[in-house]
Amino acid sequence: MESCRNLSSYLVTPKELSEAMKKSPPNPVSPEPRVVPLCASWFLPNDERKGIEVFREQRIPKAKFFDLDKVKDKHSPYPHMLPSAKEFAAAMSELGIRKDDTVVVYDSKEVGIFSAPRVGWTLRVFGHPKVHLLNNFKLWVEEGYPTESGELYSVECSTYPIPKTDLEDKVASYEEVRDVALDYKKEGAEGVQILDARPAGRFAGTAPEPREGLSSGHMPGAINIAFNEVLDPKTKAFLSKDELRKLFEKKGVDPTKPIISSCGTGVTAVVIETALEEAGFGTPETRKVYDGSWTEWAQRVKPSDNLIHKDE
Repeated sequence: MESCRNLSSYLVTPKELSEAMKKSPPNPVSPEPRVVPLCASWFLPNDERKGIEVFREQRIPKAKFFDLDKVKDKHSPYPHMLPSAKEFAAAMSELGIRKDDTVVVYDSKEVGIFSAPRVGWTLRVFGHPKVHLLNNFKLWVEEGYPTESGELYSVECSTYPIPKTDLEDKVASYEEVRDVALDYKKEGAEGVQILDARPAGRFAGTAPEPREGLSSGHMPGAINIAFNEVLDPKTKAFLSKDELRKLFEKKGVDPTKPIISSCGTGVTAVVIETALEEAGFGTPETRKVYDGSWTEWAQRVKPSDNLIHKDE
């Protein structure tokens, strides 16, 4: 497993990925474990761009494309709920990814970091052993590493085993988040913190949600950390560990108390979850992601509950 020594941390630099790919190239016929770049580009519904189009325009050589709009719970009324273990295994098999492959997920160069953390988290939730996140494709391009474009290769399908997983450890349900919101400011409350990655206007209730008919606002006691606040404004890569720690401290996040990350549909919540991991805030056992996020919340709470707060 020579390649994995280069990828010791979850976030990897373009240089680290380039070196790892040279040692263990994503060769479809080799039985050896490979380093596979996985493009996870996705854009909001009010954005005209499509992830697959960006992938065709420019990608890491031999990369595969993970479609967030397809690999999901198709029976759920909410946009990006996790697929079943069987659906996940089928998607990985179709992509030709094997259980012993090292997968490095990345985003489009335009956004730097946006939807890739969600896909990396999905792979980890379903127990893929070696998952990393490129920090980031924008820098990969700017630093002159190779790219390709055009139509996709035909894929040699694999047989990916259906994983056994305990989602409750990493995923917060609506009921769980509702209990936290109802407990807010009550005596004896556990003090679970909800971090909301949506932009400030949507959090405050002064700007509309991108999904029509959905009320904006926030959950009682939630802390707003817009996902781009954890990224460098120039490189669009994650801030350093120290900068992330300072940001979370400034926002009043307590690393000793449980944390649930939320956003619009459970995508950018994982940008915050990844930043928390980088900063060493909390532990994997004390942090969860609210999969349904605001889209589920705003549709399920009753007006009489008073669980949608807006800043006056």
